[in-house]
Amino acid sequence: MNHKAGFVNIIGNPNVGKSTLMNRLVGEKISIITSKSQTTRHRIKGIVNTDDYQIVYSDTPGVIKPSYKLQESMMNFSISALVDADVIIYVTDTVEKFDKNEAFLSKVQKTSAPVLLVINKIDLSDDKKLEELFTRWEETLPNAVIYPISAKENFNLDNLLNKIVELIPEGDPFFPKDEITDLPARFFVNEIIREKILLNYDKEVPYSVEVQVEEFIDEPKIIRISAVIHVERESQKGIIIGKRGEALKRVGTQARKDIENFFGKKVFLQVHVKLSKDWRSKEKNLQNFGYSNN
Repeated sequence: MNHKAGFVNIIGNPNVGKSTLMNRLVGEKISIITSKSQTTRHRIKGIVNTDDYQIVYSDTPGVIKPSYKLQESMMNFSISALVDADVIIYVTDTVEKFDKNEAFLSKVQKTSAPVLLVINKIDLSDDKKLEELFTRWEETLPNAVIYPISAKENFNLDNLLNKIVELIPEGDPFFPKDEITDLPARFFVNEIIREKILLNYDKEVPYSVEVQVEEFIDEPKIIRISAVIHVERESQKGIIIGKRGEALKRVGTQARKDIENFFGKKVFLQVHVKLSKDWRSKEKNLQNFGYSNN
């Protein structure tokens, strides 16, 4: 078999399991995962290599109606994923409303790339409900191939992968064969810290936060990292820091452990909080945080 290489873009609404599926297909934790919507903000690539093929997966933000500039950027990442894909994986699940974000779904209907319709979380459903979903999706995306899966339980992913390999075109690899992502180390530090914020704080606070690594020094025996948590309002600084700094310390400790696991190395992590007023609505801030729509 000639070598194959292709871009496989994973799209869908929030909380359907796109990031879990991405991590399963890549075999590494590339995308952070929480139960909160809008956990994924960027378009994140994960690369799978064998002797016979290279698959470049992209995890994308959940499809939403934007309310501010950050969400506009997130939506542009999702829309761009429709344009440059060799294969599109549209992820739904057994509990989301069928008519959610019809405008975006109409764009999926018009794409020229092959579409694999993944119905996730079938472990939470029954045969009757699944049969109804099959019928509805066959009517909505008649050209798509439907795969019922459970990303969490790793069910039916082998069949999905076989179809992906069948569909990607022949070609040389786009990235070196030893790479699993095209993103820099600092990006994953940012995301790990942000994941801990999503897990430890409620309401609007996690969505008003951005993380930025200011210093990343990779020494022979230890990585020294200094990171900033940006918040939109002064009151949020106190919430993030917590009484006697305990909340921020908890986030730092949890993040450090995951960063050490990610890099396989001892990590010294310093985290502090900074006010960046209304950063989600300011173009300059968004570009600085990597939300330019390339």
